[in-house]
Amino acid sequence: MYYIGIDLGTSAMKLLLVDEAGTIKRSVTREYPLSMPHPGWSEQNPMDWWSACLIGAEELLSGIDRSQVAGIGCGGQMHGLVVLDSGDEIIRDAILWNDGRTSEEVEYLNDTVGRDVISGYTANIAFAGFTAPKLLWMKKHEPENFARISKIMLPKDYINYKLTGVHSCDYSDASGMLLLDVRNRRWSREMLDICSVREDQMPSLFESYEVIGTLKPEIATALSLPAGVRVVAGAGDNAAAAVGTGTVGDGNCNISIGTSGTVFISSEVFGQDMDNALHSFAHADGNYHLMGCMLSAASCNKWFCDEIIREKDYQAVQDEIDPARLGENEVFFLPYLMGERSPINDTDARGVFMGMSMNTTRADMVQAVLEGVAFAIRDNIEIARSVGIRIERSKICGGGARSRLWQTIFSSVLNIPLDIPMTEEGPGYGGAMLAMVGTGLYPDVKKCAEALTRVKDTVYPDPVLAEKYSERYAKYRKIYPALRDVFKEMRK
Repeated sequence: MYYIGIDLGTSAMKLLLVDEAGTIKRSVTREYPLSMPHPGWSEQNPMDWWSACLIGAEELLSGIDRSQVAGIGCGGQMHGLVVLDSGDEIIRDAILWNDGRTSEEVEYLNDTVGRDVISGYTANIAFAGFTAPKLLWMKKHEPENFARISKIMLPKDYINYKLTGVHSCDYSDASGMLLLDVRNRRWSREMLDICSVREDQMPSLFESYEVIGTLKPEIATALSLPAGVRVVAGAGDNAAAAVGTGTVGDGNCNISIGTSGTVFISSEVFGQDMDNALHSFAHADGNYHLMGCMLSAASCNKWFCDEIIREKDYQAVQDEIDPARLGENEVFFLPYLMGERSPINDTDARGVFMGMSMNTTRADMVQAVLEGVAFAIRDNIEIARSVGIRIERSKICGGGARSRLWQTIFSSVLNIPLDIPMTEEGPGYGGAMLAMVGTGLYPDVKKCAEALTRVKDTVYPDPVLAEKYSERYAKYRKIYPALRDVFKEMRK
């Protein structure tokens, strides 16, 4: 039998065809546009996702015995606000996870309603990327659209709806809306009231591996698939990627370096960072996790190479960096190109180069970008350590993690071994694994992960380099506090 895993990303959708042994038989990627109508805004048309899904699925299944497809699972970008009217038509473009327009709404929730109150309802405080602040923004700035809302969904849930006709959401993705009582795994009536939202406007909740339905007849016909193909609820991209790397159960860590960067720590019991620098979310394995998220990770490197030095060959650019210069660079970079979430929660923060001189080279600046992202990930690791979590090693995945140089930098900045998964397809592979559980191939997510996930390589920290980076990190940590008020003044 075959299983389709879908990764609904920010720049593209990737579809995987996976067999029962966990072997990826084929992958297809379809890109779609990103709209930034104002500085700091980020939107997409959900129909572009659906078009990519249909066209990509047809290509994925070309020449395949389609009668053997048993299930579909989707991992998708989190927090995006998708709103449908009473006819299930899209009201406006989706407001994405990296959109920074909601600073006033975040301040209202955290400072007027109160961090302790919000955290009590949801186990988290408000961040600009979360869904609830977007609803408040829409209520204030687009009241006519807000009044038309019949259903509120997340990006991957819109794909699931188009496949099945079911309005669904899983607990891991719902955790990032700031509308879910994470501890008790139910919609928070208090938060719905604050956002002027009714519970009937919210989708039904499922575990990530639970079947929400089968393909609509017209979709099965269009794709020449059996009508009985099961679709599971799926998961937020970070939870799905964690499943795909085997980061399930208790006390495991995964670092993802994609468009955004995350530190994901799985747990079998509910836990909460009482300072709310880390997010307390449900996990796709039916348990929980703590997560720190930076908004711009590999996208920092892409931005610098594509827009500043106009060089598309990222590896060639990194090859200019002298390994002897690691830990010796005088240039620092703050990777806050879209503001920042964890742990500073500051929509006003911006990217900064510091320490440049007449001797600074292009290679120094590229190196500063790579190191700056690693330092920002360490910020989240340090928060986890401060609340008593022991992180002695981690898996690492994502497009940025394919760079051996960046792996080396990360390992020594964090001073822990980093395991490279055999399969690096992250959310899509996790989605396929969830489909395997939902269709009964495996009894639970943990057993599936034990059977299918392997480590192909481990990068160990260099003790000398780790010491150098520890000194550099101490200096790095002083830059943002020195500029915090400047960033705020620049907004005005």
